[in-house]
Amino acid sequence: MTGRTPRGPRASAPAVLSRLFVVLVLAVCIGGVYVLLPVGFGALVGWGPNTVLSVAATALVAIGYGPVRNRVSRRVRRLVYGDRPTPYEVLAELSDRVSGASTSPDVLAHVARIVAEGSGFQSARVWLRIDDELSPAASWPPQTSTPSPAILSGDALPPLPDAQLTLPVLHGDELVGAITVRQAPGEPFSATDLQVLHDIAAPAGLVLRNVRLTTELAGRLEAISAQSAEIRASRERIVATQDAERRRLERDIHDGAQQHLVALMVQLRVARTLVTRNPERAVQVTADLRRIIAETLTTLQDLAQGIHPPVLTAHGVAAALRHLQAHLDIELTVDDTGVARHPAEVEAAVYFACLEAVINAAKHAPGSTVVVRLAEEGPFLVFSVRDDGAGFDPARCRPGSGMGNMVDRVGALGGSLEVRSAPGEGTEVAGQVPLPAREAAA
Repeated sequence: MTGRTPRGPRASAPAVLSRLFVVLVLAVCIGGVYVLLPVGFGALVGWGPNTVLSVAATALVAIGYGPVRNRVSRRVRRLVYGDRPTPYEVLAELSDRVSGASTSPDVLAHVARIVAEGSGFQSARVWLRIDDELSPAASWPPQTSTPSPAILSGDALPPLPDAQLTLPVLHGDELVGAITVRQAPGEPFSATDLQVLHDIAAPAGLVLRNVRLTTELAGRLEAISAQSAEIRASRERIVATQDAERRRLERDIHDGAQQHLVALMVQLRVARTLVTRNPERAVQVTADLRRIIAETLTTLQDLAQGIHPPVLTAHGVAAALRHLQAHLDIELTVDDTGVARHPAEVEAAVYFACLEAVINAAKHAPGSTVVVRLAEEGPFLVFSVRDDGAGFDPARCRPGSGMGNMVDRVGALGGSLEVRSAPGEGTEVAGQVPLPAREAAA
């Protein structure tokens, strides 16, 4: 605790004076009863002091002692402490809060009020520890401005703003927060106020710990909710992408391979008719058939390459990426030193993420040099695609569907992906995918 700390016995001067004053008042009242009844009343009626009047005075004192003592005690407490509650009432109210097991952050406002009003401080603030930060949680009286959180170094309290006196709040041996107070200008801290502040700190530790657990739980639930929403949105994007890809394949097959096959059937009928009637013409038709068959095979190969390249299945990610060099207007380098084969779903996710990044580089930075790096780092297969193009400002560019596809593919396996770029510094797409199995893919 910074600032002055109380010394000497626990009983403070105001408490001793109040008890002494109560005893004096009660002594005067009891003496007055004995003087007035046996002596005064006895002399008035001519009986003089006698046993009957003494017994009556004793009975009257016994009957009236309790009510008179309570009334005198209340008036003395009001005289000593003013309108604020006594330290015992303060601790009783705080105990009620603790026994209520309230975990709402609003309970900290009640703790701040109890500290300020119960000890007569001008203001009080409760600080709550979250991880390595000490954040202002509540103040009394309520203030419009809130100070910034303070960074903790171990369990040592840093200097806190607007604090004349700082008291650490512990739960067991763990620092869970702090209480800071200010006193009115020119008014010293009394031993009673300091002792009450110490007494409040013990039960307040349980309150702060419960509130901290509730706050942390709420933060985790919010993170889980956000993650769940992202997973749901990702699944929706995956379904939409699959539907769009299916429609594209249907269109490509209809407009490409299917038209070639229809033309092939027509030419076969013509050739069959010309074989006997016009052999020379049949030879020419046969040559056309070879051309149509070659075009059909090329179309089917292009479709297969877009769905899942055979070279990816046969030779892995690096070989499939190198196979792109002949089809792109860029200089492509693939570095895969020390990378082994992995399960098909992992290789497919990495390949298509790299493919999207390479195609984007060819589209937005034609003629540039693109370097693809693949490596194994611990339980992850990491990858990066970097070009030396013009780059862009990610904060001012809205991610397209391609970026969403990459994130969804990698995220579906528990991986992550990041895009780094700046004007004039090129672009890098980097990510990682966890490796569920280390054995070589079949």
